[in-house]
Amino acid sequence: MSDANVSNHKTEGRDAAAPFALVALVVALFFIWGGLTSLNDILIPKLKSLFQLNYAEAMLTQFAFFTAYAVVSLPAGWLVARLGYGKGIVGGLVVMGTGCLLFAPAASHALYPLFLAALFVLASGITILQVAANPLIAELGAERTAPSRLTFAQAFNSLGTTIWPFFGAQIILGSIATTDPATLSATQLLEFQTKEAAVIGHTYVALALVILAIAAVFFVLRTRLDGAQSAASLGGSFRLLQRPRLGFGVLSIFIYVGAEVTIGSLMVNYLMQSSTLGLTQQSAGKLLPFYWGGAMIGRFIGAALMRVISPGKLLAAFAIGAAGLVLVSAGSDGALAGYALLAVGLMNSIMFPTIFSLALEGLGDKTPQGSGLLCMAIVGGALVPLLAGSIADKTSLSVALAVPFVCYLTISAFGWYSRRHVSASG
Repeated sequence: MSDANVSNHKTEGRDAAAPFALVALVVALFFIWGGLTSLNDILIPKLKSLFQLNYAEAMLTQFAFFTAYAVVSLPAGWLVARLGYGKGIVGGLVVMGTGCLLFAPAASHALYPLFLAALFVLASGITILQVAANPLIAELGAERTAPSRLTFAQAFNSLGTTIWPFFGAQIILGSIATTDPATLSATQLLEFQTKEAAVIGHTYVALALVILAIAAVFFVLRTRLDGAQSAASLGGSFRLLQRPRLGFGVLSIFIYVGAEVTIGSLMVNYLMQSSTLGLTQQSAGKLLPFYWGGAMIGRFIGAALMRVISPGKLLAAFAIGAAGLVLVSAGSDGALAGYALLAVGLMNSIMFPTIFSLALEGLGDKTPQGSGLLCMAIVGGALVPLLAGSIADKTSLSVALAVPFVCYLTISAFGWYSRRHVSASG
């Protein structure tokens, strides 16, 4: 029996006995990290206004957050392969909680660089969590239905990204809407920044307490999930990129996350433009749930469609749909421009979980390392929005949408390339 088959046999034995409550707890993690990640879209307009930043400077928020994926993912893949999924999940939650706690000193000093540092630590924890939880969910059943299963779990990730921005907009953006920092004196500005930064700090400290409590629960249950131990090396992880399917998948994750984050990050400012919906900052922030909510609805639908349609073909179709909506938004104005861009969320829905699971097909016991590579590619959320922000500063937000447009066309090519199922290749 090959190593891959041994790994699959062990996994199936563990999963068959896994109680529903344990699976539900793992799925709940998708909800938590999705919500925390989507709060960046609320932080960007807040920090942009608070510290009077341009678009490129504001996008450093996403740069700091998603750079963690490039730095932490491969070590996380090695760690999970050595220690197992359960301990990886506990470690990820503890680091996440620590990152949230670091918002307190950042707020007390009202310094933008400290906020960026806190975001990096928070994202490091999310990275470890994703490296462990994504392949774990994919392995809870037959490999052929892994794309459908991971898409279903990611629907709860989208539920988090749908709900959290709505409340985040009210808590984090509500008080800043009535004051223009540019009209304040130096002393008044410092007082204003300290007061408004405290709102952010208190919010994230409260989140830290919840996350650390959840970490305690998984610490108790860690041995129930520790079935992924295998020999691993960082050099071996990079060699896996020689597999065309995984290599193309890593590129696709990079540009997908970049496109999704770019649109989400620019959405509030895009909807505030007089050429689109002309909304206030807070009103535009409350529309973000429609962008993320579309992804949630699409994932539930996509999980069912993948039972009868090739995941690769479905991915290609959704990516082409996203590219078309971006093109319509960039080439129009008024309500059509605004709502077309919001509708991209529906097309985004199946992309991440489908790319992730298709790229991991056939890796067997090398799955944790492959997961680390794919999570490393999430750094696209740091680099692609920075490029789009720079273009927006020099031209306009509509022109900057050319960046996600090209990304979606490339993803459609990966979908078509990976439309055929592959068995374990050792």
